[in-house]
Amino acid sequence: MTRFEANTPAERRKLFAEAVTAHRTRGSPFLTITVESDPEVDGTDDDGDPLPEPWIQFAEKTFNLDVTDAERERLEALLDDFREFRIDEVTSPEESEGTNVRITARSDANRLAGFVDRAFVEVYGRDDDYRAWVTQI
Repeated sequence: MTRFEANTPAERRKLFAEAVTAHRTRGSPFLTITVESDPEVDGTDDDGDPLPEPWIQFAEKTFNLDVTDAERERLEALLDDFREFRIDEVTSPEESEGTNVRITARSDANRLAGFVDRAFVEVYGRDDDYRAWVTQI
């Protein structure tokens, strides 16, 4: 493990909270968190190659993520536990199979980190021991 990756719930939440704090302190445009691709969960393209791994971006007070229809339903269910968060924008380009969702999330770094960790598990179907990276701060 490096200081930019983690694979247990406690390590990931700490990593995500530290990334949010660094993002806010630096005033960076956004931070990006990705996870390992899992063809069994994410599926494959027509050539059998794994689809891109899920990612979540955070900028100022907004999460940005891409979801399928099924993932969007799970995201909306997850948001029931985060009443202070709300979906602000949904974009579904015709040439894309997914939907881009922007969520306003005004909260402290730990609450934001908890949301990200649960989103990867509950929305994107990752196991509890999934590995995540903060790829951009």
